[in-house]
Amino acid sequence: MKASKEEGMKRGEFLKSLGLSTSALMAFYCLGTTMTACGSSTDPQLEPEPGSGTGLSGTTTGNAVNFTVDLTHTSYSSLKTAGNYKIIGDVLVAFSNASSYAALSKICTHQGAEVQYRKDQNDIYCPSHTSEFTLTGAVKKDPATTPLKAYKTTLSADGNTLTVTA
Repeated sequence: MKASKEEGMKRGEFLKSLGLSTSALMAFYCLGTTMTACGSSTDPQLEPEPGSGTGLSGTTTGNAVNFTVDLTHTSYSSLKTAGNYKIIGDVLVAFSNASSYAALSKICTHQGAEVQYRKDQNDIYCPSHTSEFTLTGAVKKDPATTPLKAYKTTLSADGNTLTVTA
């Protein structure tokens, strides 16, 4: 059986080529497994990769975080409104109610869940175990005991680009 970029193999065909019966295929689907790891051109992307007109350039993950966000780009223009936030790579970027930017690790230090910005409380919240953090990353409420990693933010003079650095 031949599969190439021009002639893509469907997931069902692939599983059949492995010798799986119709019953085995149905078991996959009945158990809720949609086989999304196999990939498809219609798989959604949470955030565009940096570069190529995406409104984002630089490194958004790992130990060397250093990126610039075009706040006029449609993907990031919501960050010009106080109370909004976006997850960009490993970083949560929020435009706080105090009209300043905060950039923090998106991962809670308690058990690794993804945190979110809460507009009404003007803080960072972990929905998994209710830890709360200030916009500087300090722990406000446990069970987390270690602060979130904070990144430096620099807004351009015209207010159209935001640079986040480690």
